[in-house]
Amino acid sequence: MAEYKAVVTNRKARHDYHILETLEAGLVLTGTEVKSLRAGRANLNDAFARIENGEVYLYNMHISPYSHGNRFNHEPTRTRKLLLHKDEIRRLIGKTREQGLTLIPLRVYFSEQGWAKVELALARGKKKWDKREAMAERDVRRQAERAMKDRALR
Repeated sequence: MAEYKAVVTNRKARHDYHILETLEAGLVLTGTEVKSLRAGRANLNDAFARIENGEVYLYNMHISPYSHGNRFNHEPTRTRKLLLHKDEIRRLIGKTREQGLTLIPLRVYFSEQGWAKVELALARGKKKWDKREAMAERDVRRQAERAMKDRALR
């Protein structure tokens, strides 16, 4: 997967979930949604994906209405279809049903061809103590970096 500039990222995802695997999916959008997304007016904070009837849908992704959209504007939090190959969907069905994993969007970006893409993560929710442990590790790492920086300045 090539690296593209993200339009919107889900910063809470890595704090709330253990990311096991990531995959790229296409995003089915209307015209005003694309224009709003290109302007960076979107939010992934409460978004999640679910598999229904052999298709993958993205819920709770907020794309603000386009300012010049008039009556053709879209509903901000409508359910959006994700485009994946059938074998990818079958594999995801097995992992989400049997292993209790969740599909979380990490970021939305535009490919070189101009298509809207979503980076989906197969994730397992963190417990409260996991989050505290991660915060403690981050604090220790920051203190060590600060000490190294202070030492280098002397």
